[in-house]
Amino acid sequence: MDWAYLFKIGIALFAIVNPIGSVPIFISATDGWDRKQKLRTANVVAITVFLVLVTSALVGDGILGFFSITIPSFQVGGGILILLIAINMLHAKQSHSKQTPEEAKTMEERDVIAIVPLSIPLLAGPGAIGSMIIAAQESRTLLGHLSLVLPIAVVAMLIWLTLQLSSYIAGKLGTIGINIVTRLMGLILAAMAVEFIAHGIIGLFPALG
Repeated sequence: MDWAYLFKIGIALFAIVNPIGSVPIFISATDGWDRKQKLRTANVVAITVFLVLVTSALVGDGILGFFSITIPSFQVGGGILILLIAINMLHAKQSHSKQTPEEAKTMEERDVIAIVPLSIPLLAGPGAIGSMIIAAQESRTLLGHLSLVLPIAVVAMLIWLTLQLSSYIAGKLGTIGINIVTRLMGLILAAMAVEFIAHGIIGLFPALG
């Protein structure tokens, strides 16, 4: 088991998910709720994100095979998508690939906001799902696939902890602090996206390697 690789995957996944940047949205979505309801929502969000990302890591490559999508093509496409998310994060913005204005508008009207849109697509969005499929493709063995559950579980726990402490974090960091953290995560994510794209291009054009 390559612990350095798993750590790298965990950092990239945390940057994509960006639970701290989602704190203001979580607070807005649960405005007026009592503490028990907020804690239950945080539990559902963390579990849902975990299940979605584990499914992506374990069977995502099978989905690609069904649609006859090559891994290098997915690496380039996924890398571009992740790079767009990173650019939005560098400007301290929520990516539209995570949440549309329509989804934000209906957020207060749904009783199931813990799943949609808080879990999907706000946290477990296309970027996070894509990164796990790419990581699974780089981990060829069964043990390699199963080992990806570890960084996913750690990120899910961090999501749970962040949302549990959302009111405290927002009060301590403030808008400026949250924006700074979001920009730092965006910078890390941009570097990871470029690496994904580079690997994909080399796979599509082996002569460049």
